[in-house]
Amino acid sequence: MSRQRRHGRPIRFWQMREVTDRRGNKVLAADPDSVIETTAWGIPQRSSIASMAGQQQINVIRVGVTRDLPGVGSFSRAEWDGSVWDVAAPPAYHHGTRHVRHWSIDLRERPGGAAKDALPEVP
Repeated sequence: MSRQRRHGRPIRFWQMREVTDRRGNKVLAADPDSVIETTAWGIPQRSSIASMAGQQQINVIRVGVTRDLPGVGSFSRAEWDGSVWDVAAPPAYHHGTRHVRHWSIDLRERPGGAAKDALPEVP
């Protein structure tokens, strides 16, 4: 087992749930009442750092977890390493021997994504 798996950092995922918006449409949103906590390791994928004030900064990382994450998908959110992240790609299962099988998820950092604002708004 790799050092990353044994010494991963804690991560929290909010599962998705179906809600009705103000126009009566059923939409998926992050549910602040259903949280999955586990450990993960991260691999930076790409970033675009703003060179002038007012421009957008984009950070994308891929996190790996060893357990299945039911209810986590493209409309979920995650809190990891002191920031709040959107799930950019749904979990992908990587099969292999039991020592290397894992799930990977791409996360995109929310603008101004401080963890103090971690609870998502549900319509």
